[in-house]
Amino acid sequence: MNTRTLTSANSIILLTITGLYSSPQRIQGFSADDISGTDAVSPAQTSMGLDGRLSAGFVPVPVVQNITLQSDSLSNDIFENWIEAEKAVREKYACAGVLIIPSTQRKYSMTRGFLTSYPPTPELRNIVQPRRYSVTWEKVSPAPWF
Repeated sequence: MNTRTLTSANSIILLTITGLYSSPQRIQGFSADDISGTDAVSPAQTSMGLDGRLSAGFVPVPVVQNITLQSDSLSNDIFENWIEAEKAVREKYACAGVLIIPSTQRKYSMTRGFLTSYPPTPELRNIVQPRRYSVTWEKVSPAPWF
């Protein structure tokens, strides 16, 4: 019997940032309409021969994960501390992560990630808008469910 649902509200993102946060930090305070997602990847290169035969080869590709937080989320501090620490040492800090989606009984392990995009300030409109951060991962893999 399928007991899976489509609930996103109980999803968990944990990040460990080497040199900054040695224990996993739970990211919380997600945007009302957008928690997290990854950009599509193209792990193949193809070449069509003059005879019409298509050849292909696998190529490893990075995975970009976007994390969107409400502007009043305390987890914004984690990302701001991350970038400020990098500015101070003029070096990149790598992180590891776990994405847990209880409703679909899925878990993903993420290795060697770097903060590659962030909004320096939130957008101010009628209310303070959500902030979107991008982490580029070397590898994202399904992990054993509990």
